[in-house]
Amino acid sequence: MAFLWSVVFVIPLIFLSTLFFGVISLFTSGKFMMRPARLWARSLLRIAGVRVKVEGLEKLTPGASYVFASNHLSYMDTPVILANIPADFRFMAKDGLFKIPLLGTHLSQAGHIPVPRSDPRAAVKTMTLAAESIRTRNISLLIFPEGGRSHDGVLQPFKDGAAYIAIKAQVPVVPLSISGTHEILAMHSATFHRGRVTLRIGNPISTNGLTLHDRKSVTETARTSVSSNIAP
Repeated sequence: MAFLWSVVFVIPLIFLSTLFFGVISLFTSGKFMMRPARLWARSLLRIAGVRVKVEGLEKLTPGASYVFASNHLSYMDTPVILANIPADFRFMAKDGLFKIPLLGTHLSQAGHIPVPRSDPRAAVKTMTLAAESIRTRNISLLIFPEGGRSHDGVLQPFKDGAAYIAIKAQVPVVPLSISGTHEILAMHSATFHRGRVTLRIGNPISTNGLTLHDRKSVTETARTSVSSNIAP
């Protein structure tokens, strides 16, 4: 039943919603591009029957810049965060996504950051440019430090990228813990399941005065926070 519901209802409507808001985004710019992105994310959650409970919004200061570090369970993680974190943020995504028609155009125009996974030197340069963007444009950044979705829902080791960027930009790292999206849409699955998702915002981790030598400590602190706040 879930597979039939997904194929007949959810997937076609998600495609139409993505097309609709993707076209709208072509005619917007700057901070205004977050508006169609948030509407798109909310539409996807409604279409898929996802209800989200958010905890810890009071920990965020309006207008402040952060590096959000979240666990990654499903393609539905990004809509959950987009729809519920009230910050002007961009995200780092694999460079292949920027080559997809319409989607790639939106990602580039919105200022999202492509990550060249096959070139470590270019990746370091990208992280430096990301930190500069945070400082000069007063934006935040979303990163999935595991480097990809978890195959089994278990939290994987974190890479140092989020801490590296946050330290370079001298902004806090904010751990985000998502629970339930793996059950909504598992990796390598096209079957959606209605359900509840919990998004918990951890305590911001200050990077004031830290250097890149401290990035592993910041990374481990962020991972510990994400792990402890994952809803049972």
